[in-house]
Amino acid sequence: MTMPVNVATTHLLSGARTLFYKEVLRFWKVSFQTVAAPVLTAVLYLLIFGHVLEDHVQPLRGVGYTSFLIPGLVMMSVLQNAFANSSSSLIQSKISGNLVFLLVAPLSHWAWFVSYVGASVVRGVAVGAGVLAVTAWFAPLHLAQPVWIVVFTLLGAILMGALGLIAGLWAEKFDQIATFQNFLIMPMTFLAGVFYSVGSLPSIWQKASHLNPFFYIVDGFRFGFFGVSDVSPWVSLGVAGAGLAATCALSLQLLRTGYKIRH
Repeated sequence: MTMPVNVATTHLLSGARTLFYKEVLRFWKVSFQTVAAPVLTAVLYLLIFGHVLEDHVQPLRGVGYTSFLIPGLVMMSVLQNAFANSSSSLIQSKISGNLVFLLVAPLSHWAWFVSYVGASVVRGVAVGAGVLAVTAWFAPLHLAQPVWIVVFTLLGAILMGALGLIAGLWAEKFDQIATFQNFLIMPMTFLAGVFYSVGSLPSIWQKASHLNPFFYIVDGFRFGFFGVSDVSPWVSLGVAGAGLAATCALSLQLLRTGYKIRH
């Protein structure tokens, strides 16, 4: 009984590794568009907002606005690009018709999940690291709690990779992916405290912001740099972790049943 299990595990890992490599290669071949362009966009946000508001806004005591803004832009870039990677890959495969080659391959739903989400994490982290490397020259940054930085980076990238997988499975054309991204992902990331401290908002808007799960990821990530945040990092970890578990469970279930890919 042991041998078949080991063989099955070996096939699973081999298939997942090959698909993962293909997905990473897919976005890396056009890295000027998938990595460099988002970094440039984040730098433009920093130059515009930082220049205009640096002398007028101090969202955290002892922290300049530009320094405050950098972690928010880094995490926003991680979230948006992790989502874009898995969602765009699936919808492109559907429309081009090459998804059939994956369907006939002996790949389990776990292999699909690990490969697509893993590649999304790689792209999200690569873009985030690029944004951090470029923008760190504009303002001083401190690493108060580096462990929290790593935890929320991975948590956010995995969650958005899984959410992109769900969107890619659901969508049947590019317009639907664009709608999902423009009317859900972008507003929720922009309104997650990237450009401002939620604590500075009126009470009603603070409560509304606390309903946004992306807020907890951004706030927990920023805590890793400055050691202060609008809510406890443990609360952020709990909320974001619950969202991650639910999103991963749904995406795995959709993959297991072949939702909109086996018809």
